[in-house]
Amino acid sequence: MSAGAPHRIVSLLPAATEMVVALGAVDQLVGRSHACDHPWAVRPLPAVTRPKVPVDAPSLDLHESVVKLSRESQSLFELDVPRLRELAPTVILAQDQCAVCAVTPKDLEAALADWPGRKPEIVRLSPTRLVDLWADLQRIAGVLGLADAGRAAIAPLKARVVAVIERTALLQKRPSVACLEWLDPLMGAGNWIPELVHIAGGHPLFGEPGVHSDWITWENLLLQDPQVLVSIPCGFDLDRVRQETRRLASRPDWTKLRAARTGKVFLADASAYFNRPGPRLVDSLELLAEMLHPDLFAPARYKGEAWEPFVAS
Repeated sequence: MSAGAPHRIVSLLPAATEMVVALGAVDQLVGRSHACDHPWAVRPLPAVTRPKVPVDAPSLDLHESVVKLSRESQSLFELDVPRLRELAPTVILAQDQCAVCAVTPKDLEAALADWPGRKPEIVRLSPTRLVDLWADLQRIAGVLGLADAGRAAIAPLKARVVAVIERTALLQKRPSVACLEWLDPLMGAGNWIPELVHIAGGHPLFGEPGVHSDWITWENLLLQDPQVLVSIPCGFDLDRVRQETRRLASRPDWTKLRAARTGKVFLADASAYFNRPGPRLVDSLELLAEMLHPDLFAPARYKGEAWEPFVAS
């Protein structure tokens, strides 16, 4: 490819798609994953993946389907190799962090094994902290020859994080916060989520910054008894989060939770925000701050659209 020539990008990760758009290179995208749905401009692009699990099933059924495929050493996603070849990408954006979230490097390597002609450049992303967002943005920018655009995209995002820190850094009281990344069985959110909670003015109870999310028990949740509970099951939009949280709240001992009794259970569009380590992680930080400290972050810009208080009935 000649210097300065546009790339042909296939993104297999929603966060990576949003990074390409943030860099002003949406016109270089030629294909996407089935989950890449933001912004609207990318939706007409051909999808080269599809899930093998029933994505509309309840949390427990989904979990059992994932466990079954994993035990059989099967991928959770199908990669449309003929379509991928038709698109003739020069760059493929992928991930090697979570086999449940997107196509794995193993799947991709198999697809490229007998690739005709020059193979596309594979950019693998594995973010676990907020700082990885800046690194991934700059890395993609470098591959695309858009280093200046990368710096220009990162600067306002960092400024927004600093703006939150300036309001929360000196807080004397930080509520204990449990962020749940799955509801049946329960999973406490890790990776970048504990870091976002801390910056937003809370004390994260489950998960460690930079460490993958892990399962927890209901008994442990009751024991920790968070002041605030944030429901963000992976891959679910606000409607699905609402449905699944109502299932959780049907437990007879739901009201033993302090957060449930005091009206401090919140729901968020996890698919659009918390689950995507792209530019909207900064939005996730801001909406968390709105939940935890409404007086400090008024008026609430995201309430009603990206998050809402939980109503059991």
